[in-house]
Amino acid sequence: MNIPLIIVVLYMIALFAISFYASKLASKGSEHYILAGRNLTTPIVAVTIVGLAIGAASTIGVSEQAFDVGLSAGWYTASWAAGAIIMGLVAAGKYREFNVTTVPELFERFYDTRSRVICVISQIIIQMVITSLQYVAGGAILASLLPDIFTLKTGMIFSALVFIGITFIGGMWSAGLSNLLNVALIYIGITVATFLVISGQGGLENIALQLPSEVPYFHPINGLGWIVIAGWFAVMITQTLSLQGTVQISFGAKDAKTAKNGFVIGGLLMIPIGFLSAYLGIAAKAAMPEISATLALPQVIMSLNPIIAGVTLAALWAADVSTACNLLLSSATLFSQDIYKRFLNPDISEKKYMLITRLTVFIIGIITFGLALTVQGILRTIMIGLSLTTAFTVVFLFTVFLPKLCRKNSAFYTTLVGIAVLVLWQFVPAIRIFPHVIYMEWIACVSTFLLTAALDKVPHQQLVQVAEHS
Repeated sequence: MNIPLIIVVLYMIALFAISFYASKLASKGSEHYILAGRNLTTPIVAVTIVGLAIGAASTIGVSEQAFDVGLSAGWYTASWAAGAIIMGLVAAGKYREFNVTTVPELFERFYDTRSRVICVISQIIIQMVITSLQYVAGGAILASLLPDIFTLKTGMIFSALVFIGITFIGGMWSAGLSNLLNVALIYIGITVATFLVISGQGGLENIALQLPSEVPYFHPINGLGWIVIAGWFAVMITQTLSLQGTVQISFGAKDAKTAKNGFVIGGLLMIPIGFLSAYLGIAAKAAMPEISATLALPQVIMSLNPIIAGVTLAALWAADVSTACNLLLSSATLFSQDIYKRFLNPDISEKKYMLITRLTVFIIGIITFGLALTVQGILRTIMIGLSLTTAFTVVFLFTVFLPKLCRKNSAFYTTLVGIAVLVLWQFVPAIRIFPHVIYMEWIACVSTFLLTAALDKVPHQQLVQVAEHS
């Protein structure tokens, strides 16, 4: 009897049961499907942002990197946590008060139609790339931990069916309610597995004796170095302030206070998971130093009691499910709200709008699965793609805190320059004078925004009025 497989199947059944319940709530209208009727409570906001953040990169990815560099790999997830906390303190409440559905919609409200178009195209591309990576990660998890059942490709297909199905059925209510289960499973599975693996190897002191002395496995910084870690923080803080998948959670909160508190609590909840995952990677290195991290970690997990191994497997896969569902929904929302409804059919009925959004979930799911078959370098691809959100974050911060410097063209030119910098970074190695593209993005985007303000002397009257009344 394959107990781990049974546990994963039971978990999948539970997810679909939650989604069918969520579909009743989502059927009340399109706003209930894409924003949970703007009724998300603080706990659901918190677990939804945790579910979005704690994906395969924050668990499996961290463990595999810790296999080579040690505890410092845990800062990847901590950087996500910092982004969520800053989003809660600085921006989540502001976004909720605007009472819009998407970031591009916000751009058009305060700037112009060009800004909305360039924003929506960029956001969809970013999110589709990251969504495709979730299929790769989901397939890799199932293939590594259940090799007798899944290959990488069949694991990807199985993951895609679950991701798309859950999102298609219940929308934001599915993502929010299923994350109550996902996050609980993630914490139980990873915490128990880490404790049992470490204790089974005689504790941290005994593990340290089995590790290469030249690598600072238990130093919080030196394994990777502060430059890499600082780059992670820069990227994650930037993207949480403006990526549609993140911001859509704040749009769905009951009110500004709920959005703020949910993000702060969610950020605090994230911190331990990265370091627990790093300890798992270190323990795997001590137990099986001669094989690759990709093979060592699954073998360490599957050496545990079958029930614990099954729960841990389900937890790692749950991390992937929670991320993919949110990204699929937010990408579909961008298309249905900012392209179809705005330009193709402005008078669309409520019923047809919901149908279009659901169909878009399915179509984007198929497209991103196709992309997943060609993707390589998961963590690197995520970090580069998320860097493009710098332009959106710069525009948002100036709009809210320095509106007198805003001009009608500010959003468009800032986003255009952000895209240009990313393209040049990829194809012109000579411009890579910083350790990460995120630093050049911030310099270029802030400079563009300020230059536009300097050259165009006419203030943006609408934003000046916002500032005077805020």
